[in-house]
Amino acid sequence: MKLTTTRILLVAGAAGVLGVLASLWWGGSPLLRTDTGQRALQAAMEASAPEPPRGVKPARPGEPMPTIALPDLQGRTQSLPRAYAGRPLLINVWASWCGPCIEEMPELDRYARAEGPAGVQVIGLALDTPENIRQFLTRVPVTYPILVDTPGPADASVWLGNRKGVLPYSVLVGADGRILKQKVGPFAAGEIDSWTK
Repeated sequence: MKLTTTRILLVAGAAGVLGVLASLWWGGSPLLRTDTGQRALQAAMEASAPEPPRGVKPARPGEPMPTIALPDLQGRTQSLPRAYAGRPLLINVWASWCGPCIEEMPELDRYARAEGPAGVQVIGLALDTPENIRQFLTRVPVTYPILVDTPGPADASVWLGNRKGVLPYSVLVGADGRILKQKVGPFAAGEIDSWTK
């Protein structure tokens, strides 16, 4: 009985911390816009996240990015990080139905254009259907590549460390293929520039 009660209390406590951190984030708290705040949010999310499916090992900062092969909107398979080897990658996981994702896309597009062909490559990873994505991009066009995955307990975002499936979710991968940073939630205007440094 104690073990069950202890587990319930741990899960409830972790959920409470996650709730407080999420309310601070979406309430505009500058604390969660820092690396320390993001690490605290990530730790709280991991504490209350379900176990990943067998064989899925969510990546953590400092570890090599797992190889992910996904189709683009033309159906061509792209293998990350190999397709962009030697360049840092900012992978942004989103969906057409995700309000905060939609709000940050113009900022991601601005950043991608500013970085140009030699800077950080921005990749959109949409957990959606190709039809929904194409329709969405007619309203909110972006210039960076979009890859497609089906949402689920073992989708690409889980492999990239997003065990709770919260969107948007971003990962910064170094030119050496190692995960540098993970971010839950949308980027504020101008935040990407300092986050990728």
